[in-house]
Amino acid sequence: MGITGSPAGRGAGVRGLAAATPASRDRYVDLLRVASLAVVVLGHWLMAAVTADGEVGNLLAVVPGLQILTWALQVMPVFFFVGGFSHALAHRSCPRYAAFLRARLQRLLRPTAVFIGMWGVLALAVQLLGADGGLTGVALRLVAQPLWFIGIYLAMVALTPPLLRLHGDRGWGAFAVLVTGAVLVDVLRFAAGVPYVEFLNFAFVWLAIHQLGFLRADGMIRRPAFLAAAGLVGAALLVALGPYPLSMVGMPGEKVSNMAPPTLALLCHGLWLVGAVELLRGPGARFAARARVWRAVVAANGIAMTAFLWHLTAMLGVYGALLALGVRLPGPATAAWWAHVPLRLAAAAALTALLVTLFRRFERPSPAAPSTGAGGPLAALGITLALFGVLGLSMTGFGGLLEGRSATLVAVRVTAPAAVAMTLAGWFLVERAGRAVLRPPAGD
Repeated sequence: MGITGSPAGRGAGVRGLAAATPASRDRYVDLLRVASLAVVVLGHWLMAAVTADGEVGNLLAVVPGLQILTWALQVMPVFFFVGGFSHALAHRSCPRYAAFLRARLQRLLRPTAVFIGMWGVLALAVQLLGADGGLTGVALRLVAQPLWFIGIYLAMVALTPPLLRLHGDRGWGAFAVLVTGAVLVDVLRFAAGVPYVEFLNFAFVWLAIHQLGFLRADGMIRRPAFLAAAGLVGAALLVALGPYPLSMVGMPGEKVSNMAPPTLALLCHGLWLVGAVELLRGPGARFAARARVWRAVVAANGIAMTAFLWHLTAMLGVYGALLALGVRLPGPATAAWWAHVPLRLAAAAALTALLVTLFRRFERPSPAAPSTGAGGPLAALGITLALFGVLGLSMTGFGGLLEGRSATLVAVRVTAPAAVAMTLAGWFLVERAGRAVLRPPAGD
């Protein structure tokens, strides 16, 4: 997921890691990783419009004119793009499937499993106490929503070996196959009304962006200006002429979302962002090479996933504290609401920092990562269970665990307890497969 840290974690450990970074490392990629997650976190904090009665709305729905900002601030495609770059390099240095999965997923699944376990226990306690109404009930649903990102990332890691082979054989042709699939899905969805076909674009759209990372790893993105222009013009035309909404993030009550499931418009948006960040590669690399900047990037990479998992918990905690103290929240998008934004952001950042301090140790990798061995089938089963678990939980939330609250994942009903169990079991199996790799051969 990024730069591995020592048990020391911060301070001198960060300084030592930064100083020991080889000159060959692409520091701009690490900068993009932490910057994209930071923008996502900040965007979530800003979009939350909590009213005095504890209802949580979306600022972009209150002020529709702000939706155009999502064309610059919906940067999750950048994270998946740099993920593709990192996965290509990692798999080439560690080609055994179980070893590759465990090495890539330790810093993702372990903090995710802890997050789900903690919130699962809290949700059960709240429900048994009968306190799962109001903002607490909303929180039980909302804090799980960002887990969709974890599910998509798990799929990308799992599919890296075959897609990297396809990239080696076809280059840009492999990317073109995925784009063609996305186009066909939207044609079948909007022109022919084929049910459920739209969910295929969770794979085609995001894997196409991920495939661009492979192309970058091999130096094959030589015309980023063309990529950016084509993506921006394509997205603009699709929104202006087609059934696609302006917002590149999901909006409450909309008939069509560019995000869930992804659309061709979101794919074009991703192309525009990838082209844009590649155009900034020169100055971005020089900026990341500065000693202080690089130390900050190293430190942020060591806690990025923990911060992402807990940032909504912190934001809702701030609002809950304000309501509990009797503070009357101003109406969303009013002058008073905007005036309070810096204070709310500072409070959310402080509480996130506290949660990171408590849970960051689970993001640290094991001292020794596997590099050879078997265990591929067990690892594949584990990542499949974890994938369906986190995606299901992102839809059901943590509320209603005792009743087995359910939601439809594509065409399958999944309950919240089953989603929690699948995630934890999947994490265990991936870890087990990695440990099997580390077992010494007989006679040693």
